[in-house]
Amino acid sequence: MGHCCSKNVSVVNTDVTTSARDRSAGTRESLPSPSGNSESGDARSGKPTPAHSFSASPFQSPLPAGVAPSPARTPGRKFRWPLPPPSPAKPIMAAILRRRGPSKPVDGPTPIPEEGGDGERERRLDKSFGYAKNFGAKYELGKEVGRGHFGHTCWAKGKKGELKGQAVAVKIVSKAKMTTAIAIEDVRREVKILKALSGHNNLVKFHDAFEDTNNVYVVMELCQGGELLDRILSRGGRYTEEDAKKIIVQILNVMAFCHLQGVVHRDLKPENFLFVTRDEDSPMKVIDFGLSDFIRPDQRLNDIVGSAYYVAPEVLHRSYNVEADLWSIGVITYILLCGSRPFWARTESGIFRSVLRADPNFDDSPWPAVSPEAKDFVKRLLNKDHRKRMTAAQALTHPWLRDENRAVPLDILIYKLVKSYVRATPFRRAALKALSKAIREDELVYLKAQFKLLEPRNGCVSISNFRAALTRNSTDAMRESRVPEILNVMEPLSYKQMDFEEFCAAAINPYQLEALEGWEDIANTAFEYFEQEGNRVISVEELARELNLGSQALSLLKDWIRNSDGKLSFLGYTKFLHGVTLRNTRH
Repeated sequence: MGHCCSKNVSVVNTDVTTSARDRSAGTRESLPSPSGNSESGDARSGKPTPAHSFSASPFQSPLPAGVAPSPARTPGRKFRWPLPPPSPAKPIMAAILRRRGPSKPVDGPTPIPEEGGDGERERRLDKSFGYAKNFGAKYELGKEVGRGHFGHTCWAKGKKGELKGQAVAVKIVSKAKMTTAIAIEDVRREVKILKALSGHNNLVKFHDAFEDTNNVYVVMELCQGGELLDRILSRGGRYTEEDAKKIIVQILNVMAFCHLQGVVHRDLKPENFLFVTRDEDSPMKVIDFGLSDFIRPDQRLNDIVGSAYYVAPEVLHRSYNVEADLWSIGVITYILLCGSRPFWARTESGIFRSVLRADPNFDDSPWPAVSPEAKDFVKRLLNKDHRKRMTAAQALTHPWLRDENRAVPLDILIYKLVKSYVRATPFRRAALKALSKAIREDELVYLKAQFKLLEPRNGCVSISNFRAALTRNSTDAMRESRVPEILNVMEPLSYKQMDFEEFCAAAINPYQLEALEGWEDIANTAFEYFEQEGNRVISVEELARELNLGSQALSLLKDWIRNSDGKLSFLGYTKFLHGVTLRNTRH
């Protein structure tokens, strides 16, 4: 949910799934899928734009020169899946159509309506939200500043109360456009998320929500500095590293906050970040929580939503968590640094295929002139294995962004990893302790920051420290997403304390370490420590039990144990750190 007085720019905004109402930036139109025409047109004047104007930019219009998009509606799109999809195409199409509702596409067939027909479904839907009904008494509406398929955004001024005389943005969502239960729930959940999260410096402020017979009115902070997308285009599609850092730090800070609260955004892109003012150093706000959702730390979502150019591979595989937002931030960073998209094609299906299979180009200009730290930063976000991706808090301690004077936010990943550690077997804890002794100083910066945030007493932390840290950062969203429930399974910490050395063993992630260029050296050093202090004779059957595997895995695990002494080999140690699934054992 968002707004602003930013101008319309003719760009490809290829949504994998649009929210079941107007996209919250409110000022931008979703264009049809790329159709092979790379010329751009000016959406405001309808005049053709010289082809070279966006040659260095990824934002090319699919429309013929001189043809502007409709300002009033978002055309539907028919999906075609040329790749053998991780899940069948028909269920994916059905899920997309259910979310979009029965609106007619501009250039494709009408989606098959749900059972009962539009009229009967309309009668069944409860469009009462329980919001106040006195909007007109409290606000005076002004000019429209943006329009989408399901509503529009207007400038408004408070007539009484705390906001008397203050300019605000009002999102007006048409109830007539809420043609599915999903559409209604999207609106309800977005308002709930905005209300629960409001207060962070880089998140658009929510004021109130109202409704009447025809509309829902969402009153928010008015940002008048335009979209991040507009500023990228005004610079010719490229930022200096120092300027890019200022942008990315703000994005990471607000996403670390959202993720700690158990909220995944699911539609991060330059259009969804607004500047408060036109000033060059204006702070930036994230908007549009229309596709966002509450999520528990160990939960996996499976609905395909977002925007095609920014969608993470695991979203297309229909199993994802907050790491999907970090992929999108990686795409944004790539664009800021070089002015082009890391994954591009003329069709949505081509984009998806590129996201799943292609590697970003770091060889062509300007990448040779970009610092190694910046390239490493982007690569660690654009890792197709979501387990190897940095979290938002980790990214803020990466050498490219590191600043000792900037506070590091608490990371929910720490809770997930410590939970697993305290419930692990002694053998696995010994393997992790050996690994923690081999990590580099760069990785210790993040761990030291997280340990400090737990406010240790006498150099140690217990479950009370973890609980207090969550309480200090708690919002209504955290309770809604049930993040505090993770403390219930950390109960073994109630009876012990953890010093920094053991905290490091508990809070390191072998998958993330494997993504480092120096992983082989780290693993070799760790195995030396393991040989000294943790390795022991272990049978194949016991090893299977350690990994929660059945008898079908025994033949695979034999290769992990040395014939000479019955202990884990180097291969066995590294595999043991990662664990194995039944799917792995079938190969």
